[in-house]
Amino acid sequence: MKFVAKSWPGIAGAALLAVIAISGTGVGIGAGAHADQACAGGKVKYYRNPMGTPDTSPVPKKDSMNMDYIAVCEDETGDGPGTVKISLDKVQLLGVRSEEVQERALSRSIRAFATVQYDERRQYVVAPKFSGWIEKLAVNATGDAVTVGQELFDAYSPELNVLQQQWRVAGRSADATDKLRYLAYPEAALQKLRRGDPPSRTVSIPSPVAGTVVDKIAIEGMHFQPGDVLFRIVDTTNMWVLAEVYEQDLAFVKIGDTARVTVNAWPGRPFEGKVTFIYPGLGKESRTARLRIEVANSDGRLRADMTATVEITTPLDGSRLAVPESAVIDSGRRQVVLVERGQGRYEPRPVKLGARVPGWVQVLDGLRPGERVVTQATFLIDAESNIRAALAAFGHDQNKGETK
Repeated sequence: MKFVAKSWPGIAGAALLAVIAISGTGVGIGAGAHADQACAGGKVKYYRNPMGTPDTSPVPKKDSMNMDYIAVCEDETGDGPGTVKISLDKVQLLGVRSEEVQERALSRSIRAFATVQYDERRQYVVAPKFSGWIEKLAVNATGDAVTVGQELFDAYSPELNVLQQQWRVAGRSADATDKLRYLAYPEAALQKLRRGDPPSRTVSIPSPVAGTVVDKIAIEGMHFQPGDVLFRIVDTTNMWVLAEVYEQDLAFVKIGDTARVTVNAWPGRPFEGKVTFIYPGLGKESRTARLRIEVANSDGRLRADMTATVEITTPLDGSRLAVPESAVIDSGRRQVVLVERGQGRYEPRPVKLGARVPGWVQVLDGLRPGERVVTQATFLIDAESNIRAALAAFGHDQNKGETK
């Protein structure tokens, strides 16, 4: 049925249009005109559109059809703008679940790929300061473990033989002793000379540290010059794990954070370490920052160049207002939660979000502690809300067309 405004001129026609428009919303005539009486002396929270569209106003106003906006009171438990009403039977059928909004201690978990490397501060080389020949190798394989002071090889050096003779002739003078020490003459060999032992033709060169031989250039019978690197020894009891963290996660990592390191060789046996350094540069192509994590390796399970996965848990300072991840309806342009109003009523509430942690999202604005938000069936309720809003808008447009 179509109603034409011209058929009821004057005040009678306007009143009939008001009856037709308001009757669809279930609001009595004049509800918007008597806001103060409607709130019984209480404070008006806002004014909503009489046609049910999601449009509110902080002050009284009229819509395009000259209809008064309807007052919503501060203490009113009724529906807010865009509130969805669902029967209690349907709530149970949809499996709607809600949870109270609370302040929580949040921690962010960051995962990153990494590689295992030797500790740069625990690497040593054996490079004699004199020339000579290697007459006998005591450690002759890469990967051999050595201890402090263990013999590596016997060297014949004419230069050292001359200095030994000079030391005896000079009467064990300090000057002659210093010449031997400048050439890193082994302390054990010097003690033999002091005891009166005759100078030895060859000198045993000891390992300066305990560790593993990772590089061996020395070959029995070879000639070496001063400064030639013959062995490289690494202490593997402590290893570095170099992790690549994305730029957006860098703000959540700090020195001292605990890291959990997992390697493919032992997936069920993680290693615990700590972040000890954050490198100053950022990869131009990868947009990642490098972290140094130090891990104890007393059993030698970690090997250089292993690939690893790092998980760093960083607690956020203080307590934060948070909701479960499932409570947020995120379309990319808007973030909304459904606030439970009781008796099958749900209010879509725009929120401003902060940090995201596993299972939780920080809420910066839009919610108060104690409110309940829907955590299950949110998209079903949101879909019904969108359908109702579309139908309401369609009906509003149709009424406008019929009253022209």
